[in-house]
Amino acid sequence: MRVCIVALWFLVCGMARAEDDAAALALPGADAAANASPGSASLLAEGALTRAAVRTGGEADAQRVSVDVSEDARVAPNWRLVFGDRLDVDWAGTATSGQAINTLKQAYASWQPRTDVLLDAGRINARQGVAFGYNPTDFFRADALRAVDSLDPNSLRDERLGTVMLRGVGLWDGGALAAAVAPRLADQPRAASFDLDLGATNPRARWLLTLTQRITADLSPQWLLFSTGSQPPQVGLNVTSLVGSSIVAFVETSAGRAPTLWAQALGLDGAESLHACAATGLTYSAANKLSLTLEYEYDGAALDRGAWAAARDGSSQAYGRYREFVLDQQELPTQRAAFVYASWQDGLARHLDLDGFVRVDLIDHSLLPWVELRYRWPQLDAAVRWQDYIGGRTTDFGAATTRQTWQLLLDYYL
Repeated sequence: MRVCIVALWFLVCGMARAEDDAAALALPGADAAANASPGSASLLAEGALTRAAVRTGGEADAQRVSVDVSEDARVAPNWRLVFGDRLDVDWAGTATSGQAINTLKQAYASWQPRTDVLLDAGRINARQGVAFGYNPTDFFRADALRAVDSLDPNSLRDERLGTVMLRGVGLWDGGALAAAVAPRLADQPRAASFDLDLGATNPRARWLLTLTQRITADLSPQWLLFSTGSQPPQVGLNVTSLVGSSIVAFVETSAGRAPTLWAQALGLDGAESLHACAATGLTYSAANKLSLTLEYEYDGAALDRGAWAAARDGSSQAYGRYREFVLDQQELPTQRAAFVYASWQDGLARHLDLDGFVRVDLIDHSLLPWVELRYRWPQLDAAVRWQDYIGGRTTDFGAATTRQTWQLLLDYYL
């Protein structure tokens, strides 16, 4: 039945989601440059009802209420204040079991002394990368998720903790140079409901340099250099290019010397070696608002086929620690994966959107399909969301305690 649902999804709307061609060919990862244009205040109130089938048998119900606030205000001719915060309150079964988690996404000041210079200071959600399902150049993503309300990669990138940093950006015609410095502010992540959780985002000093330069009308590569101070620098590259009139090709890659993810997860004394990570694929945008993406993903620091089989057959405690570590770091548990994403705006009817993706572990062939059907009114959305974990009990996705999840959502926007 589950495989039939996945197959039906592909027949209905294809394989992936992307932005339109103009957005895909913008300066990759130049989110700092985009901050030059202030937005307005917004508030989202969301309610969710979840029913999950668990692998041990039976079902589990949960409820959630979330409030998401954002503000981008110009307080002087050359000054802006940016703020973003999300509060999630979850109830598992009873009304007295509520647990609140607050995520301070952004809180920073931005100064633009000249049209080609920006200086930002505070907590910034610095997102990098041009791929969709896996971003090896998104260097500040590790440990940044406090609450996961949706497995949609767009949500995972947006609803996370920002990193406290000082960032400067210089702009010129067709290019940008950005430098960011994030100091060490705490040692360990903290799970308290309203904690700033500086140990998650600023556990050590780090810096990032990015250079973006437009070479041709549809080619603007971005080079990155990232360092934690304790490890050799990591280098990265983001490239997008238009292929024909409706297809965008993208490549995102990083490389550097580091211990394997297994050694990091278990605290082993492992020698550093050179590892490369990459995500590459194609995005097709149709005239009927259907957008499809195919993506191949590779993580050289993750477990290969033999090591993954040994981990699954070995200590369950070590296997569990490894899975938890790569989840927090937002890395791949195995070296090879595929990701397909689709978005069809007004696809089945006007104001009715269909979105979905399938993650495929190419080592153990387990699957994670996710589908959302959403109807949009001017200030209100109603959605139904389904996801499934398909595979053997120790596979990448089959090891999840949840087997299948249905969710009803109601979003109100101000």
